[in-house]
Amino acid sequence: MVYTNIQKSGIKFRRDRIWTWRCQWSVVTITAVVLVLYNAAANMWLLHPPSCPLHTPPPSTDPPTCEPCVDTAPNAAVDDDPIAKMDLKLGRWDGSRSYKLFDYTAVGELYTEASGSHRVCLATQSSIERLHELLRIAAHWTGPISVAVFVAGDELRLLRAFATWLFRCQPEIYSRLALHVTMPGEKPGVQGSMPSWARDCDAKPLPPGERRADTVAWRARHPYPQNHLRNQARKSCQTPYVFLVDVDIVPSRGMAEALNKFLATTPKCPLCAYVVPTYELDKRVANFPTNKSELLRLSRNKLAIPFHRKVFIYNQYASNFTKWEASGGNETAETHVSHNVTNFELLYEPFYVAPDTVPPHDERFLGYGFTRNTQVSETERTLAKRMSQYKKRIFSL
Repeated sequence: MVYTNIQKSGIKFRRDRIWTWRCQWSVVTITAVVLVLYNAAANMWLLHPPSCPLHTPPPSTDPPTCEPCVDTAPNAAVDDDPIAKMDLKLGRWDGSRSYKLFDYTAVGELYTEASGSHRVCLATQSSIERLHELLRIAAHWTGPISVAVFVAGDELRLLRAFATWLFRCQPEIYSRLALHVTMPGEKPGVQGSMPSWARDCDAKPLPPGERRADTVAWRARHPYPQNHLRNQARKSCQTPYVFLVDVDIVPSRGMAEALNKFLATTPKCPLCAYVVPTYELDKRVANFPTNKSELLRLSRNKLAIPFHRKVFIYNQYASNFTKWEASGGNETAETHVSHNVTNFELLYEPFYVAPDTVPPHDERFLGYGFTRNTQVSETERTLAKRMSQYKKRIFSL
């Protein structure tokens, strides 16, 4: 009995141990399974936080805008300062090595296209203090414009600012423009800092009094190289014909289109120069005349006179304005030739449309005023044999 009881007790003890071990193993297994499931759930939750939903909505189809880019994205800033890239160590010297010329320092994106679609390029030249006159020209002339500007010292800084102002505030004008620079070797341009008005479309560009005193004094002592600038402007045109004017000469509205039509239909004349009748308007005239009839009405009322008639009558005398006005403006509205120049005057200085094969301007002559008449007469005397081949015809626009 004793042996049997001991044997039964041992069997019960082993059975209890096995049961206890099985229970412990089950608990461990269940715990492990729970941990695995918990980790899986935690990973899923971490991979898909509430701020990033599982089903991302499609991107917005609203059209993008660049308005905030200008102020908030400096890397996407528009390059509105083309003249800043000008390398002053480059450029080309003139024949006397007194002036350095830089071609195409700023070019509008449509200049090439406009040159291809127009037969005439308007070429002009200016100093920095009169460059604002360019806005009046560009408001009437819709074709390509080639402008040569003379700058010395800190005037280059102001030219940079004007180009930037045009780019930002007058993009239609800037797009048709090719800007060239001429500077003296004795006083080369200085870039300097950009004035505040350069990026302010509410400001008036090129306000007076911004040039340094030493620059103003230097300019007063040295003549203006207008013939260098004329040659630079006209030789940078890419059209078959060039209309070379001073910066204060404003063409009639629609003149670019009218010349296009005229030159497309008239027989080619390589040795013809088409003179454009030019008048001065009285300050009391508020609106620019839109046609010949309106201009003649102003002339009869003494509100318009032939260009430079009071200053130097021979400047335009050979154009024979009396004959041009005799029609009374009743002829066809289409641009046509009114008459030929038959009494050529030695000091004749007309503004004309011609192929750029006409003789260049003599760069030995510098300055304003009567010096200009002298240099033109000397140029014509030197080139008399060649110039005599050209026929000058007066436009009726």
